[in-house]
Amino acid sequence: MSLDLSATMRTFATGICVVTTFEEEQEGGRRDDAVAVSSFVSVSLQPPLVSLALRRDSDILPTLLATGVWAVSILDVAGVDLAEALDGDRQDRARALSTCTASPGPLTGALVLDAPGWLECTLHDHHDTGDHTVVIGEVLATGGRRRRPPVVRVNGALLALSEA
Repeated sequence: MSLDLSATMRTFATGICVVTTFEEEQEGGRRDDAVAVSSFVSVSLQPPLVSLALRRDSDILPTLLATGVWAVSILDVAGVDLAEALDGDRQDRARALSTCTASPGPLTGALVLDAPGWLECTLHDHHDTGDHTVVIGEVLATGGRRRRPPVVRVNGALLALSEA
C-alpha cells in the first residue's frame, strides 16, 4: 500500500480565505501582502484562537511573524479569481491585492477585504512542523455579511456551494 496524502486530501473540501499582513517600509510607507489559504480553522472559543498553516518557504511567513498581526477574509464565489491570482509571486500578489475593495482593520492595520466574513488576529504562537509553520492567532475582531454562496477547494478546483 502506498501513501499518497496529497491525492487523498484533495478530496476533502475546504474553505478558501485570504490572509493579509503588511510591513512598514523605510520610506515611511507600507507594503501589503496577501496569500490565499485553505488551511484555516477555529481552534478555541475561550480564548478565541484560530490557526492557519503556511509553507515554511513562503515569503509572506517572515512578514506575518515579524508584524505579529494579520487579517483573514473568508471568500465567497466572487473571490475565485482573487484566490487564483494570489497563488503567484510577491509582485503578482501585490497587483491582485490592489484590485480589491479593502481597508485597514481598526485593530491590526492589516487589510480586511470586502468579504462575507473576516477576522483580525494577533500572533499567539507558532510551530514549525513538517514543511509548514502552523500559526495560531488570537482573534481581536470579527465581522462580515453573507451575500453570495461560499467557495471551497476540492479535487484541485475552486467551486461554489450553491446549497450552503
